[in-house]
Amino acid sequence: MNWDRVERLIGAGNLAVLAKKKVAVIGCGSGGGFVALGLAMSGVGSFVLIDDDVLEETNMVRHVADRRYLGQPKAEAVADLIRHRNPNAAVEVHIGRLEANFDALEGVDLVISGIDNEPSKYVLNEAALARNLTTIYAGVYQRGEGGDVVIIHPYDGACYACWAEQVREDLASAKTEETAELDYGMIGKDGTLDAEPGLWLHVTRIAGAQAEIALNELLRGTDAYRPLPGSTLILANTALEILEGQISLPYSSVWVTIPRSPTCLVCGGHYAAENTLETDEPAVSVDEMFRQAGLSVDDQDE
Repeated sequence: MNWDRVERLIGAGNLAVLAKKKVAVIGCGSGGGFVALGLAMSGVGSFVLIDDDVLEETNMVRHVADRRYLGQPKAEAVADLIRHRNPNAAVEVHIGRLEANFDALEGVDLVISGIDNEPSKYVLNEAALARNLTTIYAGVYQRGEGGDVVIIHPYDGACYACWAEQVREDLASAKTEETAELDYGMIGKDGTLDAEPGLWLHVTRIAGAQAEIALNELLRGTDAYRPLPGSTLILANTALEILEGQISLPYSSVWVTIPRSPTCLVCGGHYAAENTLETDEPAVSVDEMFRQAGLSVDDQDE
């Protein structure tokens, strides 16, 4: 494998760093598959792929895998493509739901969420926090009008539940550091993104940003790492009202930082313990958390 152009960009030493990194991709659909392949082609050396779905005819217009893989598990198809692009990469495939494969997260350096279902992201959030794993989530808005990417560092700011409470579910006023309110106007009552995204081009613009943010995070501590201006990148594919009262131009983007919710049902206990705060509030189960957020406990497709 000739890595000359990558070495010229990031340096041979940093390429060696990436070769030792292990990334878990949860959900190998149109977004997750694109991110996994992009990271492999950038020099990342090891992958854990988790997905319980198979490639169908309807996936062909929005997936990195082609008709050769019809009827095969998506994780196996993406694994095969990774091996063709980066023969030295180690790829571990798990066919099934995340809940049945928590052990596969042990020892990874970074988690990529390719899940398009909010309840499943809550499950991933809790699993990542328990293992102190940085996770990068992404979502594409209805008809591909835009999308967002958020990087969650465990117990360093908002967890995904905090973030989703303020952005996805619109249960509180999400504000940037400049106190401007976010106004998506396309989030369903159950807290999921309304409708299916449009073209694969719309998906890959968001997934490309997710992959690049992931690559940057994997290079943390090297001279190639670039500090980010926020935790959340919101991209407009069309003219889109991201900040209330402001129309963002097509193909523009906005960085924001969503603050942690002090009443978060997931990470709140950790912060209370860190600050030696006492509380009489009882522990809340994941199922109860879903119900309070108006999400279906059984609706956890990857």
